[in-house]
Parts: sequence; C-alpha cells; structure tokens
Amino acid sequence: MIQSKTATESSSERRPWYRPSLTTQILIGLVIGGVIGYLSPRWGNNLYFLRDIFLNLIKSIIAPLIFSTLVVGDLKKVGRMGAKALLYFEMITTLALFIGLAIVNLTKPGAGVLLAGGSDIASLVKTQPQGFRDLLVHIFPASVIDSMVRGDVLQIVAFSVLFAMAVSAMGERAAPILRGCDALSQVMFKFTNYVMMFAPIGVGAAMAHTIATNGLSVLKNLSLLIGSLYLALFVLVVFVFGAVMIIARVPVKQFLKAVREPFTIAFATTSSESALPKAMENMERLGVPRRIVGFVMPTGYSFNLDGTTLYLAMASVFVAQAAEPTIGHMSFGRQIVMMLTLMITSKGVAGVPRAALVILLATLNSFMPGGLGAIGVAVIFGVDELMDMGRTSVNVLGNCLATIVVARWEGEFDDQKARVFGTPEEVRRELAAGDLALAEAATE
Repeated sequence: MIQSKTATESSSERRPWYRPSLTTQILIGLVIGGVIGYLSPRWGNNLYFLRDIFLNLIKSIIAPLIFSTLVVGDLKKVGRMGAKALLYFEMITTLALFIGLAIVNLTKPGAGVLLAGGSDIASLVKTQPQGFRDLLVHIFPASVIDSMVRGDVLQIVAFSVLFAMAVSAMGERAAPILRGCDALSQVMFKFTNYVMMFAPIGVGAAMAHTIATNGLSVLKNLSLLIGSLYLALFVLVVFVFGAVMIIARVPVKQFLKAVREPFTIAFATTSSESALPKAMENMERLGVPRRIVGFVMPTGYSFNLDGTTLYLAMASVFVAQAAEPTIGHMSFGRQIVMMLTLMITSKGVAGVPRAALVILLATLNSFMPGGLGAIGVAVIFGVDELMDMGRTSVNVLGNCLATIVVARWEGEFDDQKARVFGTPEEVRRELAAGDLALAEAATE
C-alpha cells in the first residue's frame, strides 16, 4: 500500500513535457547558445550582456551569503563529538583538495582557452598583494562595507569569522543576531534559487559568446575538464574513501546498499539537501545512533564538502590556466592560498544547486584582475550542470561515511544492525525495538 501510494503521488507530480526542469532548461540553453555562437559569431558576441546580467545577479549574493553562513556555522563547533567530526572533515577535504590540484595540473584542461579581459589589466595586476606579508595585511578590512561593495571575499571572511567569535562570546544576549543571520542565510539561499531561474538564458549567452570567441575548439577543453573532474572523484572515492572504510571497519556491502538511493537522488537533483532525509534514515538503519546522525550529517553539509572542494580546486586552476597568457603562471604556493580560501568560503552552501559557482566567482575575483575570474566562470558555467551531479553525489557519499567513522570513533556503531540491513531480520528487530518508522522504511 505504501509503495502504491508513493508511486501514484510521484506519477501525478511528474512535470509535463512543456515545463521542463531547470536542468533540462540549462542543457537546452547550452545547446542553443552554442549553435548561435557557431552559426553567427556576431550575434554570439552581441549576447554577452545577458551573460553579464546573470553574473551580476550572482555577484549580488556573495557578501550576504558568505557572512550569514559563516556566522551561523561557526557556532556549531562545540563538544567532543563535534571536535572529532571537524578533525575528520578537514583531513578528508584537504586530501580532496590535493587530489584535485594534482589532476588539474597534470591534465591542464584550461591551457589554450582565451579569456579576454579589460584594458586596465596591467594596472590592476600591480595593485594586487604580491608577497605573503602583503596578502596578510590585505585580508583584514579597514571597512567591511567597502569590502562587500568590491566583493573582496578574503576580507569578508576575516570580518565574518571575527564577528562570529564575538557573537559566540556574548551567548544569549547575541541570540537575536544569530537568529537574524540564520534567517538571512535562508533568504539568500531562496534568492539564489530565484537567480537560477535566469540561468538558462545566462548559460545560452555565455556559451554563444564562448563559441563565438574561441570556436568549437573550446569544447575540447571543457570535455577535458569534465573528464578530469570525474577521474579525480573516482580517485577520491576508491582510494581515500576506500582506505577510510578499511580503517574504520565499515561493512562495505551494506554501506553501499544504504547509500545507493541518497546518492542517486543527489546525482539527479544536484542538491545534497534533497538527499538528506533518506541519507539520515538509512544511516540510522545501518547502525549509527540517532544522536550522531542528527549531529554529524547536517554539520557535514557545511564542513565536509569533499566533492565540492575537489571541484573548486580544479575549476579555479582551470581558469588560472586559461588566464595564464594575460596574468602569467600562477605558482603552486598561490594556488594553495586560493584553495584555503575556497575551503573556508564554501562552508554552508552544499544544499543549494550550483551555489559553488558563487564561491568560485567570489574567490577568483580576489586573485585575478580585470574581470578574468568572471569570464572564466562564464566559460565553465555552460557545463557546470554535468560536473555538479558528480560533486554533489560525492558530498552525500562522504557525509554518510563520516557518520559511521564518528560512530566507530565513539565506540557506538551497531554491527548487528549493519549485518541485517535490508533483510527481513531488520524489520523484526525494529518492530521488537518499537521503532515503527524504521521498520516501515525497511519494508520499502
């Protein structure tokens, strides 16, 4: 009865053919823009203003989104379990970062892509902080309002972290500010969704301009970027996650069975948030205590973005490689600084489809002159949907694994429940324990 009702509801909510999903609309815009740019380069270049409108809308999200998510997220880092979870999160995301850096520097997908910047590039290059001491001074703003107007993400992050520390120190007296920042972050997520409704037009204009400027040869570079990303994700899952499973004694067969559905949901919707309820339910059925699932999984959505971190590493270096003829080679040390910035600023946006582009654009603007970062993001955006599927599903996979690691670390993982996962015995165990919800879930 439950299955029949679910199937009926799902079929009644199916979209009609004349109202395609945003994913389909973006792919249609991508194809139409590419055709226009190829058949008429003049029209392809004339459509760039639509791309700029979309980029400006994305830029308007940067400051309030980073500020609100960092202020709210910083207050969650409490307790012994939280410290263990955060330590694990940072270790895995750092490994993901270096895997992304290694593969993108090996395959060099951005080499040969032309990024045309403004006429004042040379003067802007001179004004950028060059040494490590200059970079440290630059991080701390004299006016956060000015930093927000310019979209300087490093300065926004520095102010937000210090502000969050002050809010935390004030305790209950600062509770209204915390609630306000939480509400602001939710509003900005909703605002991001509204902006994404313009995405098909922005994608079409971006691809038309890209093809008109670079010709069809750019598709080779974008295909190489997509292939490089999925290769890096494969390395991360097989070698890093595989090693973690061995060390934490994860029952691999049952784990893969448990994550199969949330992984597929995340891959299809490109939203980690859509897979969260099923992922939490399955991890509890697998033997992770409810309190650990309830803490680690949502916290991981802010701090354990393995797929997103890897993607940001590759996408940012892709743009740097494309901009190399204009700004010169970006040293490995500067790449590391940019990666650390991306790791901090990407916290809290996993539930929003393609929100990683907002973070990527903000960071590139701080490290590249003349609007080259925005132009590079516009080139990537046309195929970002295909990459978003992979990175989002790996985010979900990584967070599911994290719950088991922390449970094992705490000595509370139930191996008996894991052994019977997905079998009739599981239903009997849950009924005997009086958990009707999990017993019903086990019968689906």
